[in-house]
Amino acid sequence: MSVLPARVTRDPLCLVLVLIGAVTVLTGVCQLLAPGPVLDLLSADSTGISRHLFATVGMFMLVVGGLLVQGLLTPAPPPYLLLWAGLQKFGAFVLVGIGVVRDLFGEIALLVAFFDLATALLCWLMGRRLASGAGRLRVAGTGT
Repeated sequence: MSVLPARVTRDPLCLVLVLIGAVTVLTGVCQLLAPGPVLDLLSADSTGISRHLFATVGMFMLVVGGLLVQGLLTPAPPPYLLLWAGLQKFGAFVLVGIGVVRDLFGEIALLVAFFDLATALLCWLMGRRLASGAGRLRVAGTGT
């Protein structure tokens, strides 16, 4: 028996986005509670101010990831939920990419950036589906 509703587990796009939201929450908690080791992993300078700001980013990741998960678990997620979550992910892609170009992060951070870009695209796809009404109040695969 799954802890997730059947309409989520039967919809691969929704399921992937719920899992990404959960990972965003977990990584946000890591950044919030242990910003220094995460900055070290990304080959970034770890100063008092950078750790504090990175922890702040972690707090926002926790909030947006939690919003994405909770929103997608509701029976009729609003399309704007995916718009804002996707914008956050796209913004992360752009800013992490700029950080790599400016030598603020090591190249390993590009993995994070492109994961965020992929997530932004998935959010866009899901948002379009919800906006068209195709994803509302129906269990995927049943037509009801």
